[in-house]
Amino acid sequence: MLTSLRSRIATTLAARWPERWPLQPLPPSDWARQEPTYAGADPKLIAAALERAQARPSGNWFVLASSREVRADRPFGTRVAGSELVAWREDDGTVRVGPGACPHLGAPMALAAVDCGELVCRWHGLRLGASSGPGWPVLPAHDDGVLVWVRLDDAGGEPPTDAPVVGARPSGTTLDAVTTLTGTCEPEDIVANRLDPWHGAWFHPYSFQRLRVDSAPPVGLEHDAGDRFLVTVTFKAGPGLGVPVLAEFVCPEPRTVVMRILDGEGAGSVVETHATPRGPGRDGLPRTSVIEAVVAGSDRPGFALASRAGALIRPAMAHTAAKLWRDDLDYAERRYALRTGLV
Repeated sequence: MLTSLRSRIATTLAARWPERWPLQPLPPSDWARQEPTYAGADPKLIAAALERAQARPSGNWFVLASSREVRADRPFGTRVAGSELVAWREDDGTVRVGPGACPHLGAPMALAAVDCGELVCRWHGLRLGASSGPGWPVLPAHDDGVLVWVRLDDAGGEPPTDAPVVGARPSGTTLDAVTTLTGTCEPEDIVANRLDPWHGAWFHPYSFQRLRVDSAPPVGLEHDAGDRFLVTVTFKAGPGLGVPVLAEFVCPEPRTVVMRILDGEGAGSVVETHATPRGPGRDGLPRTSVIEAVVAGSDRPGFALASRAGALIRPAMAHTAAKLWRDDLDYAERRYALRTGLV
């Protein structure tokens, strides 16, 4: 009786709701009675899209961290593809990346001090920077304003390029947030998760509703033309309300999947999912980080005001992304375990 009443209220509300408003009413949804999507999620189709993505060149570039994490007042230490690295900024803001161990006795440069744009080792005061010489090579780095990339030619094994492949982002006023989580899997498991949009409303019912895959690249596609997934989906914005959009999923390079809103509120906004291998953990199993950048844009007057409050809004954006990826890492880790015989 109560469910029927809610349904009638939702139907009446939807009929009177202005179509031009970005927020639209959502009817009550019964998770178990959704239209099944397993028929569309053909394992061969997903595997073929993954294979094509892995064949694209990366120029040996790996996402290292968000741009905000690399600062001029202290170094940022991390591991990428099994290499210990340290990143910092010179006085003019230029990003530098070098080996994480001091060439003298191996001190961790992530604990160094930054002085006049150079690292000063805390063990014996050795200065290291862009002109340190052959004993401590500074690596090619790129700051695109949202993410910092590093080029590792030995790890990538491809012909190097001068800059990474970065897809188009919204122009004008934007608001971005970056989230990083790490799981026991390899980059292909992260990418494969994103190339399965059919799981969205089933696995993430708290965020997605009315998800429909409108088109997907065929298994036998021989080139990149049309190699994208088109998805109609409503992002849940609160009880009984959602934002319907048309989005595309594409892989510009082997470790990146970009979701771009084509139509609806925030058209042009992107969610970039980057898979960065870290190297083996203490158990010998691989670790991979999801570094996800949400870059939002809108021509609505209120968005410019919201963007100025970015420091307050970014934590909420990051929280939403982290909630999704805690689930999706379970998916990616399960996929890795299955394909490697761990289960």
